[in-house]
Amino acid sequence: MDDRKWLQTANDGFQIARVKAANDYTKRFGLALTDEEAALLVRERKDALKEQERVEFGEGILPKLIFAFCDSPYIYQDNYVDTLGRLQDMFYLYKNESLDEITDDELIEFMKNQFDGPCQGSLDHLEDTGLESFARRVRFGDDVYEEDEEDEEDDEF
Repeated sequence: MDDRKWLQTANDGFQIARVKAANDYTKRFGLALTDEEAALLVRERKDALKEQERVEFGEGILPKLIFAFCDSPYIYQDNYVDTLGRLQDMFYLYKNESLDEITDDELIEFMKNQFDGPCQGSLDHLEDTGLESFARRVRFGDDVYEEDEEDEEDDEF
């Protein structure tokens, strides 16, 4: 095995171990990942990074997403893996869309607040409305935590 493949395999193993370690915490919310699910999410991470033309060093964003979202009332074991995969994809997309002007933690906090709040657990609504508006405000230098009037009108039923 050449050095590059060995390093990639070692990194994948590290990523999977970090994701699996989160199970100790998430079990109290009825959520846990199997070895296969953790490996799938790590593969999806590589695909998302490649698609968004990003490079990531260290443990990756997935453990942060797991810890931030595991207490959501809208996530349960049956949708856990799919939800994490979508959140991970959205994170990388909107990190690019916001021109890296915000920290990872700020983006995750916004995603969580929107997901549990106005989006009521809808990943489509989070992506198409909440995050799109957020990224636009970041790009224009507006206050990212102040919803504009158009967004407030859209949220009223």
